[in-house]
Amino acid sequence: MTIPSPSRATAWAGTVVSAVRQEYPWAAQHTVTGPHDVNVTPTRLHPAFFGSFDWHSCVHMLWSAVTLLDLPGEPVEASSAEALTSLLDERLTPKNVAVEVEMLRRRPTFERPYGWGWALQLVAAASSSPRARERGWAEALEPLGAVLQDRFLHWLPGMVAPVRAGVHSNTAFALGLARDAAVALEWPDLTALIDARARGWFGADRDYPIGWEPDGHDFLSGALSEAALMKRVLGPARAAAWLAAFLPGLAREHDPVFEVPEAGDASDGQLAHLLGLALSRAWHLRELAPLLAPDAAQRIGRTTPAQVDRVADAITAGDFMATHWLVSFALKAELAA
Repeated sequence: MTIPSPSRATAWAGTVVSAVRQEYPWAAQHTVTGPHDVNVTPTRLHPAFFGSFDWHSCVHMLWSAVTLLDLPGEPVEASSAEALTSLLDERLTPKNVAVEVEMLRRRPTFERPYGWGWALQLVAAASSSPRARERGWAEALEPLGAVLQDRFLHWLPGMVAPVRAGVHSNTAFALGLARDAAVALEWPDLTALIDARARGWFGADRDYPIGWEPDGHDFLSGALSEAALMKRVLGPARAAAWLAAFLPGLAREHDPVFEVPEAGDASDGQLAHLLGLALSRAWHLRELAPLLAPDAAQRIGRTTPAQVDRVADAITAGDFMATHWLVSFALKAELAA
């Protein structure tokens, strides 16, 4: 694990506060069920998770806030830490979270599965944080964790096949987030269900065509998201053999997954996804490095900083289409190093 420098951690903290406090533009992801259901505003519909453009981005930026506050050595400067704390005090109250939980009960497919996975990450981060327990954030989030555990347990058995796209609908990515949370929260039923579905869907996969990635709007590698999940499910020894068959190119010098993706116009929210792809590649490659031979693992150590550095300015000083979400992926990439 690499701890961000004080300057970087503080800049990221400022971006989290700024993005989450920006109410508009707002992508509602709201399915209108009738004429009574059109008078909605961000604060009314989502009192805990509004701002930062959309629900899931707000959730993972609040995960970033909890995570930044809990970093060893407390690299976030005091004034920025106070701003993060005030933001979390405002949002993560029992009353606010109760509105979010009721909405998820009424709308069982809302933000499935990407938002669900990040929300469980937030629940787990708060549960393990002394600060979050002391200030009541962890207790406030417990009902959110309960409803999302139930959602996953009811949804996964009915899934016929996984979604392998490099965007929000990707199944493996969401299951990786959810599984880490389930292990941390000691939820054996959800952990076992995720493992069973992952083995059934991905266990026999071989020779993934990595040269076909990325699509033009990807912020995830379908291949690396799957491999990161299978590392968790199979354990190191079995996962190493599985990975060698699934992505044999990781052992070679010029595998295309090591290239830094070109984003184009980052004010276009879909093209800005490719900035996130650079970070998610670094994150997942670093997680997979221990499964590889030393020379391949060293190559990941040499090449992934370029993925992070290429988008460093966009994380904090880019267009809102980048700044409203990239801190989370940058933190994951740093903590995986």
